Amino acid sequence: MKMSLPASNSETSSFYLLDERIQRWIWSHGWTSLRAVQELAIPALLPAQEDVILAAATSAGKTEAAFFPILTRLLQQGTEPGFVLSISPLKALINDQTQRLTDLCELLDLPVLGWHGDVPASRKQKFLKAMLGVLIITPESLEALFVNKGTTIPALARAVRYIVVDELHSFIGTERGKQVQSLMTRIELAAGHTIPRVGLSATLGDKLLAAEFLRPGSGTMVRTIDAAGEGYDLKLIVKGYADEWLEEEVPDDEVGESSSDLNTDSQKQPQKQTVSVAKLAIAKYLYTQLRGTNNLVFPNSRSQVEYYADQLRRQCERNGVPNEFWTHHGSLSRELREESETALKAGVTAATAICTNTLELGIDIGNIKSVVQIGPPPSVASLRQRLGRSGRRPGESAILRCLSIEKKLTAKSSFSDQIREGLLQTTAMVRLLLESWVEPPRKGALHASTLVQQSLSVIAQKGGATAEELWTVLIKSKIFENISREEFASLLRELGARDILQQDSSGLLLPGVSGEKLINHYDFYSAFASGEEFRLLAEGRVLGSLPIDRPLTIGQCLIFGGRRWRVRDVDTKGKVVFVSADRGGSPPAFDGGAGSVNDRVRQEMRSVLAGSETLTFLDSKAVELLDEAKLYFHTRGLGQKQWFVEGNSLLVLTWRGDWTNDALALLLTAKGLATSNEGVALRVSSVDHLKLKAVLEEIAALPQISMEDLRLKPEHVIREKWDWVLPDSLRLASFASSVLDIKGAHTTAQELLTDN
Repeated sequence: MKMSLPASNSETSSFYLLDERIQRWIWSHGWTSLRAVQELAIPALLPAQEDVILAAATSAGKTEAAFFPILTRLLQQGTEPGFVLSISPLKALINDQTQRLTDLCELLDLPVLGWHGDVPASRKQKFLKAMLGVLIITPESLEALFVNKGTTIPALARAVRYIVVDELHSFIGTERGKQVQSLMTRIELAAGHTIPRVGLSATLGDKLLAAEFLRPGSGTMVRTIDAAGEGYDLKLIVKGYADEWLEEEVPDDEVGESSSDLNTDSQKQPQKQTVSVAKLAIAKYLYTQLRGTNNLVFPNSRSQVEYYADQLRRQCERNGVPNEFWTHHGSLSRELREESETALKAGVTAATAICTNTLELGIDIGNIKSVVQIGPPPSVASLRQRLGRSGRRPGESAILRCLSIEKKLTAKSSFSDQIREGLLQTTAMVRLLLESWVEPPRKGALHASTLVQQSLSVIAQKGGATAEELWTVLIKSKIFENISREEFASLLRELGARDILQQDSSGLLLPGVSGEKLINHYDFYSAFASGEEFRLLAEGRVLGSLPIDRPLTIGQCLIFGGRRWRVRDVDTKGKVVFVSADRGGSPPAFDGGAGSVNDRVRQEMRSVLAGSETLTFLDSKAVELLDEAKLYFHTRGLGQKQWFVEGNSLLVLTWRGDWTNDALALLLTAKGLATSNEGVALRVSSVDHLKLKAVLEEIAALPQISMEDLRLKPEHVIREKWDWVLPDSLRLASFASSVLDIKGAHTTAQELLTDN
């Protein structure tokens, strides 16, 4: 794949628009040209008269593209240059950007401060006093400034010349993103004028939606400079592995991952181990292909990160060579993560990181030779973001290896295994990547949880606010525009009833006793939930724990520990899900990649099965596995039928994304049909096709779907940080708007009846 933009060199007119000291800095660093995004950004940002999004691949120079013209503009401001407010999603990114800009800014006599907990208070106070240079800060630290230094906010806001949002795509559609939008708007309101906003992003699923995020209500006025395909060559392979488990005799010190269903006799023989042939083959492939270069390997879980890193380290030890393989994930200490980053960045010896999405964002880790994805990626956008790490040197290609494990087929193999769902999803995502498509952000979510936080924050900043002031700042400003006046009024009443807010005789809203405690707690500043896990209990036995980030209701089915379970009750306060064993065939081994799959991806998966074209990026084993899936698809006539019997269940083939499937599963469960979302299909337990058809007809006949039709309990949908204080109706509506496509479910029910 090759995409190009006009060439640029240091003799262009845009280059000479920069301050002479910046020009000298560029020359002194041996740059012979500006990247396309840098060339195009200079005339766009220098006048400081419009909002701009700069889209370019990871490590393509977006930071310099933004700050070369922005710093030039600051230097042209005379005696009151002010400062750039840069909002960054991660502390590690703040450290990286601070280091990156300090060398340049020292030449310009402009300070750079990365604001986080490790920075001494004296440096922070010095910056706030001068209000000069560059301030790089997380949304949470900026929130703390509003809450704790509310009287200083107007002066601080008036000194802001630009607002930069780094890794823009990571905020869009999230609670944290709503917080960022609100904080930017509140800064402008305090300043008394608009401030140019600059978004930096590696992936944009929908340019207009990204622009609307950056400037709510005026997205059409935002200028987008898209250089994401500058000089982009891609070498790609998707490799398939047919898996089986073998029992081997191994030395005690080399015992690795074992099957979860070993019998008690095997425990008496520790030298015996049941191993995955495919995983061992992948570890061997990684060792032979990656040694001697810098790479990133993305399995789909922290446990798999540890497994592959351990296997690779053991191979280094057996061969008597230095270990080149490092781990990097969120459960590791900061010191261990930084060791991995340093090894990658140093460039002295080769280093490969086996990692989760902690290395997906734009931390500078030097030149990366290749990226490996094991199993389907969380999304096409994520795959593109990861791939952007590779091939950034002139003349080098980006290299992507996708490795997919599929179970050996038997007479009892599930539908998911028969269609090779993991490989199929990976193939579909790669095809969409080659088409330059990525998932668009979700639209229409209420984000009522973050509205609670921002309401309390405004009150704390101002020392009190009226309901009308809150409405103007937060809702009329287009930040929480999907919240109605009735919903907002009910929210304020609920906060009052809980003593979180109180109202004085003049109508001013103030923190109540409970509200004061919440605002003064260190955890107040973050808008997102901490990701607590729920324990799963079956007849008093703890099965384990898992994060609940998808809809969950009584009667629903789920898969855990290689078995199917039926949800009997949910204790939200105690973080417990009570389950019982559910009948059905063997669950699929497919791991969906820990992300909600988009409708377009599932439709592309169906197209791959139905199509006959040769996919040149598949290796011979992947072709063989996919041919098996295609044969099954055509032999069973699955291009025409949309439900069929499997074991004691009916499988309903929606070929829809998870937002739609989750909503339809809830609707069917509410009608008495225990249903679970299993990827391309819904599994409806213990029902015949006549009953399923009758229930689908009931759903399809509804003029529209209401929250009552879902029969969700308010206590079961506490998902975001402040959901617990929301009125029941608003809590349900906010939940549904964030994770369900109810309209899509209604349409799908109608289509299923038409096609069967």
